[in-house]
Amino acid sequence: REQTYNFTAGPAKVPTVVLEQVKEDLLSWKGHGLSVMEMSHRSKEFDSILVDAEQTARDLWNVPKNYKIMFLQGGATGQFASVPLNLSKSHKTADYLVTGVWSSKASEEAKKFGVTPNIIGSGFDATTKQYITIPDPSNWNLNSSSADPPAYLYYCENETVNGVEAPSHYIPTSIRNLHHQYHSLDIPIVGDLSSNFYSRPLNITDYGVIYGGAQKNIGIAGVTVVIVRDDLLQRKMSICPTILDWAAFSKEGSCLNTPPCFSIYVAGLCLKWIKEQKGGVEGVEQESLRKSGALYKAIDESNGFYVNGVQKQFRSRMNVVFRIAKSKEEGGQWDEELEKKLVKESESKGFVGIQGHRSVGGLRASLYNAVTEHEVELLIEFLKDFQTRHQK
Repeated sequence: REQTYNFTAGPAKVPTVVLEQVKEDLLSWKGHGLSVMEMSHRSKEFDSILVDAEQTARDLWNVPKNYKIMFLQGGATGQFASVPLNLSKSHKTADYLVTGVWSSKASEEAKKFGVTPNIIGSGFDATTKQYITIPDPSNWNLNSSSADPPAYLYYCENETVNGVEAPSHYIPTSIRNLHHQYHSLDIPIVGDLSSNFYSRPLNITDYGVIYGGAQKNIGIAGVTVVIVRDDLLQRKMSICPTILDWAAFSKEGSCLNTPPCFSIYVAGLCLKWIKEQKGGVEGVEQESLRKSGALYKAIDESNGFYVNGVQKQFRSRMNVVFRIAKSKEEGGQWDEELEKKLVKESESKGFVGIQGHRSVGGLRASLYNAVTEHEVELLIEFLKDFQTRHQK
């Protein structure tokens, strides 16, 4: 494990200290004679795990009591359906800010339930045919009709595939400062934070709903954490399936049916690790800025060998996407063969997950919470060495 450097986009690296705790508990959690994988979700033992995980999640982001925290299944993709189903009882439209693959998919999902997505802005660049930015907030086409307001405004704070991230507090602050009439309508903001979940502070009261899968920053695949302001639990469509019903799960403390017990247990350990060993989300944010800053610096100083096309203001701390450029003599654009060679060689050196998403190609290094600064330094050394040997 010490010679393997995990930069995969998710499921991602889990802190070694957490895995060591899991190993210690695996056969007999705290000496109770049962693994967490064997416990009844109705037992007092598992209830203590669930309560502890929820409290730590609440403490890290100072989540007020009027917000419910639920540990659900289905991933963020499941929430693409849950959001319109739970918030659109009396509305036919919703506002969507599209800044990458996942927010685009979310807007399309809403249509299946009779909710028309109003695309308030798109970060898609027609020249590069890639998502590279977040459009100027002053130009957002928000639906400010008091007669027929949208059910909610959805955005994805960090686009994993495209490497686009909204700066801290950027979306809520832009709405508050630039769109006063819209802000006065109290339209709930829905934040999909799957790939930068618990990686920096936020003001939870700026949002109506926040959700994120655990498998990138706070654990393993199988559990999705959903945080909802309690007054919004009365807005579901009549067709909302019970398995996607936030109010039903909130009433039963995430245990309407058998929850993903082991995934919740690991998420609780990861959240406690952030709180007790990383200086909270404030400490994690500073480390993430150092990690991503060092890697972007190496890319920018590569004399055009490596290229990141995202506007600098919106470069992701979590997912650094980049390409290898062909020389002008070779006709420009991207050297896909050399990129494949880099991926293969990186794997031989212990680096895992450097290839880009299958839909866009290229290269990507994901710098989630458990990735260390030392591992990023080693990656930078490898990239510089590869450049030295292959730049023409």
